[in-house]
Amino acid sequence: MNSAELQSVARIIGGGRHKLSGKQFVAAGYPAYGAGGLNGHLEYREFEQSAIVLSSIGARCGKCFFTETEWTSLANTQVIFPDLTKVDPKFLWYQLDNEARWPRSGAAQPFIRPSDVKTHLVTLPPLDEQRRIVAVLDKAFAGIATATANAQKNLTNARALFEGYLQSTFNKSGEGWIERRLGEICGLQNGFAFQSNTFQESGVPVLRISNIQNETIEARRLVYINPADYRENLDRFKVKKGALLIAMSGATTGKVGILDEDEIYYLNQRVGKFEPTAHLDTHYLFYYLITKAEENLSISAGSAQPNLSTAQIKEFLIPLPPIEQQAKVVEIFGEIREHCEQLKAIIGQKLAALTELKQSLLHEAFAGELT
Repeated sequence: MNSAELQSVARIIGGGRHKLSGKQFVAAGYPAYGAGGLNGHLEYREFEQSAIVLSSIGARCGKCFFTETEWTSLANTQVIFPDLTKVDPKFLWYQLDNEARWPRSGAAQPFIRPSDVKTHLVTLPPLDEQRRIVAVLDKAFAGIATATANAQKNLTNARALFEGYLQSTFNKSGEGWIERRLGEICGLQNGFAFQSNTFQESGVPVLRISNIQNETIEARRLVYINPADYRENLDRFKVKKGALLIAMSGATTGKVGILDEDEIYYLNQRVGKFEPTAHLDTHYLFYYLITKAEENLSISAGSAQPNLSTAQIKEFLIPLPPIEQQAKVVEIFGEIREHCEQLKAIIGQKLAALTELKQSLLHEAFAGELT
């Protein structure tokens, strides 16, 4: 296949020439494309032709967006208008929409130089072949999009199935069940306000709100402290394997997780550690709190920073069977959860395969191997 500089087959200009922004967005109007894609709508229409909007500054640097209708450009973009006598617009978009192919400059804030956009090399078969490739890719990608949507729906359904079973169990209760306030049968230890200026690259790890993810404690992006830097006795803030934690602030407020690591950690502020009495099984409480996650977030809303207080958590009403029955319920929940996790893993593999298929088709298309 022949190749050519982008500027020889397209007109390229900087986006956002009218200095419009989100302040001018309206509920219904013309699409406005910025570095993040379709950012909103404006009353003003800048262009009336197909183009490719290249995100040229920021985290999505190199991402391309295809426009077909009347629209407007925003800042931090380069707008590419294909010469219709030389290149099919969608063919060019399929080729350019690959963040890895674009040379980046800058460190903290990556960007693509306008000169690099103009001299960027593109593969250029004859127009008829470009249109044939576009037709093949359109059909294949439509099928992939449908399969992806179905897989994601199945993933959601698997989660809903598990949560629905939990909810129905706690709602129906049974003989010998009683309802208690959580504070009557469980303590809650708040974390310590470790000073960020004492954080270091090694030492004793500290668990923060951000470590509570996906109903577990993810020991990633940890910070560390040296206990000798503090005069306080930090023993009560130690967290060991099997501890049940809850996020009490931020976007993950109400989320819970059980620590499954052998290492000892310290508990940071706004992370709570449950301390059940002999009348409450930790895993039973864990499953119950999963069903309360959305409710907890709604309770904590109403301010700029969602926040759950110790008093609010202790007021949770929990349906409580005898401790022996709690263990049986936990065993059943664990089996169902394992089956759901296996299903999620299978679906995840399918989604990864679909993504790989899409990339493989694009590679074949621009290597002249697509039949």
